[in-house]
Amino acid sequence: MLKIFPAVYLTAMAIAVTNYPSVTMAGTCASRCGERPIQFTPGQRIRLEVINTTSNLVKLEQLQATKPILLQPGEKFQLDNDQQSDISLIFWDDKGLPLQAIYSRPDLNTLRVELRRGKVNPGDRSLDILGDGRVKVY
Repeated sequence: MLKIFPAVYLTAMAIAVTNYPSVTMAGTCASRCGERPIQFTPGQRIRLEVINTTSNLVKLEQLQATKPILLQPGEKFQLDNDQQSDISLIFWDDKGLPLQAIYSRPDLNTLRVELRRGKVNPGDRSLDILGDGRVKVY
Protein backbone atom coordinates (compact mmCIF):
# COMPACT_ATOMS: atom_id res chain seq x y z
CA MET A 1 0.00 0.00 0.00
CA LEU A 2 2.81 2.40 0.83
CA LYS A 3 4.40 1.91 -2.60
CA ILE A 4 1.14 2.67 -4.42
CA PHE A 5 0.66 6.10 -2.81
CA PRO A 6 3.73 7.79 -4.42
CA ALA A 7 2.76 6.40 -7.84
CA VAL A 8 -0.82 7.68 -7.50
CA TYR A 9 0.43 11.06 -6.28
CA LEU A 10 2.85 11.45 -9.19
CA THR A 11 0.16 10.45 -11.68
CA ALA A 12 -2.29 12.98 -10.23
CA MET A 13 0.35 15.75 -10.40
CA ALA A 14 1.14 14.90 -14.03
CA ILE A 15 -2.55 15.16 -14.93
CA ALA A 16 -2.88 18.49 -13.07
CA VAL A 17 0.13 19.92 -14.88
CA THR A 18 -1.22 19.03 -18.32
CA ASN A 19 -4.83 20.08 -17.61
CA TYR A 20 -4.10 23.32 -15.71
CA PRO A 21 -0.85 24.80 -17.07
CA SER A 22 -1.63 28.34 -15.85
CA VAL A 23 -1.78 27.11 -12.26
CA THR A 24 1.57 25.38 -12.47
CA MET A 25 3.40 28.04 -14.50
CA ALA A 26 3.61 30.70 -11.84
CA GLY A 27 6.37 33.24 -12.25
CA THR A 28 7.92 35.86 -10.09
CA CYS A 29 6.70 39.43 -10.15
CA ALA A 30 10.07 40.47 -11.54
CA SER A 31 9.39 38.45 -14.66
CA ARG A 32 5.90 39.81 -15.42
CA CYS A 33 5.22 43.00 -13.48
CA GLY A 34 5.56 45.54 -16.25
CA GLU A 35 7.15 48.93 -15.76
CA ARG A 36 7.29 50.63 -12.38
CA PRO A 37 4.93 53.60 -12.11
CA ILE A 38 6.49 57.04 -12.31
CA GLN A 39 6.91 58.66 -8.92
CA PHE A 40 8.82 61.70 -7.72
CA THR A 41 10.29 62.36 -4.29
CA PRO A 42 7.96 64.57 -2.22
CA GLY A 43 9.23 68.15 -2.26
CA GLN A 44 11.29 67.61 -5.41
CA ARG A 45 11.36 70.35 -8.07
CA ILE A 46 9.47 69.16 -11.13
CA ARG A 47 9.37 70.46 -14.68
CA LEU A 48 6.14 69.49 -16.42
CA GLU A 49 6.19 69.43 -20.23
CA VAL A 50 2.96 68.97 -22.17
CA ILE A 51 3.22 68.37 -25.93
CA ASN A 52 0.22 68.48 -28.26
CA THR A 53 0.82 65.78 -30.89
CA THR A 54 -2.72 65.95 -32.25
CA SER A 55 -3.80 67.91 -35.32
CA ASN A 56 -6.30 69.94 -33.27
CA LEU A 57 -6.16 72.75 -30.77
CA VAL A 58 -5.91 71.46 -27.19
CA LYS A 59 -6.79 73.50 -24.12
CA LEU A 60 -4.98 73.10 -20.79
CA GLU A 61 -6.00 74.49 -17.48
CA GLN A 62 -4.06 74.31 -14.28
CA LEU A 63 -6.59 74.20 -11.49
CA GLN A 64 -4.85 76.99 -9.59
CA ALA A 65 -4.88 79.25 -12.71
CA THR A 66 -7.93 81.11 -13.94
CA LYS A 67 -8.13 80.66 -17.71
CA PRO A 68 -7.23 77.91 -20.20
CA ILE A 69 -3.97 77.85 -22.12
CA LEU A 70 -4.31 77.19 -25.86
CA LEU A 71 -1.88 74.62 -27.21
CA GLN A 72 -1.56 74.52 -30.99
CA PRO A 73 -0.73 71.24 -32.81
CA GLY A 74 2.95 70.42 -32.23
CA GLU A 75 3.31 73.09 -29.54
CA LYS A 76 4.87 72.43 -26.13
CA PHE A 77 3.86 73.94 -22.78
CA GLN A 78 6.30 73.93 -19.87
CA LEU A 79 5.62 74.49 -16.20
CA ASP A 80 8.37 74.66 -13.58
CA ASN A 81 7.19 73.90 -10.08
CA ASP A 82 9.70 75.13 -7.51
CA GLN A 83 8.04 73.53 -4.53
CA GLN A 84 6.21 70.40 -5.40
CA SER A 85 2.74 70.58 -4.07
CA ASP A 86 -0.14 68.86 -5.75
CA ILE A 87 -0.18 69.74 -9.45
CA SER A 88 -3.50 69.28 -11.22
CA LEU A 89 -3.90 69.86 -14.92
CA ILE A 90 -7.03 69.31 -16.98
CA PHE A 91 -6.98 69.15 -20.77
CA TRP A 92 -9.44 68.72 -23.59
CA ASP A 93 -9.60 68.76 -27.38
CA ASP A 94 -11.22 71.90 -28.80
CA LYS A 95 -13.48 69.76 -31.02
CA GLY A 96 -14.49 67.40 -28.22
CA LEU A 97 -12.48 64.42 -29.51
CA PRO A 98 -10.96 61.98 -27.00
CA LEU A 99 -7.32 62.38 -25.96
CA GLN A 100 -4.76 59.92 -24.69
CA ALA A 101 -2.03 61.13 -22.31
CA ILE A 102 1.25 59.24 -22.62
CA TYR A 103 3.62 60.24 -19.85
CA SER A 104 7.31 59.56 -19.37
CA ARG A 105 10.23 60.71 -17.28
CA PRO A 106 13.04 61.73 -19.65
CA ASP A 107 15.25 62.88 -16.77
CA LEU A 108 15.20 62.97 -12.99
CA ASN A 109 13.18 66.20 -12.62
CA THR A 110 10.99 66.21 -15.75
CA LEU A 111 7.58 64.74 -16.41
CA ARG A 112 6.73 64.76 -20.13
CA VAL A 113 3.11 64.32 -21.21
CA GLU A 114 2.31 63.75 -24.88
CA LEU A 115 -1.32 64.34 -25.74
CA ARG A 116 -2.38 62.10 -28.61
CA ARG A 117 -5.65 61.36 -30.33
CA GLY A 118 -7.57 58.91 -28.18
CA LYS A 119 -9.51 55.92 -29.46
CA VAL A 120 -12.13 55.58 -26.75
CA ASN A 121 -14.51 58.21 -25.39
CA PRO A 122 -14.20 60.00 -23.05
CA GLY A 123 -10.40 59.48 -23.08
CA ASP A 124 -7.92 60.99 -20.65
CA ARG A 125 -8.91 64.37 -19.22
CA SER A 126 -6.60 65.23 -16.36
CA LEU A 127 -3.21 64.67 -14.80
CA ASP A 128 -2.35 64.92 -11.11
CA ILE A 129 1.01 64.88 -9.39
CA LEU A 130 0.04 64.06 -5.84
CA GLY A 131 1.76 65.32 -2.69
CA ASP A 132 3.40 61.92 -2.17
CA GLY A 133 4.99 62.14 -5.66
CA ARG A 134 2.72 59.69 -7.49
CA VAL A 135 1.51 60.57 -11.00
CA LYS A 136 -2.09 59.79 -11.93
CA VAL A 137 -3.90 60.24 -15.25
CA TYR A 138 -7.70 60.24 -15.27
